[in-house]
Amino acid sequence: MSNNVVIVGSVAYDDVETPHGARKDLLGGSATYFSISASRFANARLVGVVGNDFADADRSLLTTHNVDISGMVTDTSGDSFRWGGRYHDNMNDRTTLYTHLNVFERFQPAIPDSYRNEQFVFLGNIDPALQLDVLEQMDGPQFVALDTMNFWIEGPRRTYLDQVLKRVDGLIVNDEEARLLTDGRSILSLGRRLQDLGPRTVIVKRGEHGALLFHGDDIFFVPGYPVEQVIDPTGAGDTFAGGFMGYVARCGDLTLDTMKGAMLCGSIMASFCVEGFGLERLSKLSVTEIKNRCARFEALTRCPSLTL
Repeated sequence: MSNNVVIVGSVAYDDVETPHGARKDLLGGSATYFSISASRFANARLVGVVGNDFADADRSLLTTHNVDISGMVTDTSGDSFRWGGRYHDNMNDRTTLYTHLNVFERFQPAIPDSYRNEQFVFLGNIDPALQLDVLEQMDGPQFVALDTMNFWIEGPRRTYLDQVLKRVDGLIVNDEEARLLTDGRSILSLGRRLQDLGPRTVIVKRGEHGALLFHGDDIFFVPGYPVEQVIDPTGAGDTFAGGFMGYVARCGDLTLDTMKGAMLCGSIMASFCVEGFGLERLSKLSVTEIKNRCARFEALTRCPSLTL
């Protein structure tokens, strides 16, 4: 069993403003955050597109983290996807200042032959029609999970999204997206209704309040790891997904224990992500830091046996 996970998604440059400052031209995008996070547990194989402005230093950052970028193509007809956002004081709400799709608007994922037999695949937040096309190019993976967003859920591409949901094994969404996808209200009913759409494994993220896993008939909750100061929340959800899928690929099975461990890895990696702007914290992590935080997280969440 190979220790690889394929990610199809965006590679971008971000301009970010938070109460802690502002940064320009940060390397970002769903596939980037996912890959850097997943690479701590497995080998990430990235499928995406960049423009003629993509820096050699950023290619090196990805390859230094053992991210296979042979599936990342360069479209010399324009610039890379660019996004700008401003976070408000509560760090949960943000205003999008601009979105320039650039070459990403013409993105047609082409899965390299060397990727097609991989067993673990994550479909980042792209057009559901493209997600379906990726599935057609893969050769019977063991576990495929996807992300989506309000634009695809509420817009005319919902028909394609419903089709892809019937064909994937996992879904990772936040609670707002979960409510848009179903008519459920309580968090438990949301998870079960999402499973009815197709995926056996569903994760509903609730930001700093943790995440719920629905895996078959089982339910598991992981809290958000407490962070003293959130600097930049950009990419935290994709980092969570990368930690989750990376750990699943590392273990190579779909048991409940593996899924629980993956939830913990996702939460821990996301907690590192928000401690710096862009990838500056995530990309410099040592194995020791990750292991130490895992140990602290286990200590924080361990409950004693109750005498009643």
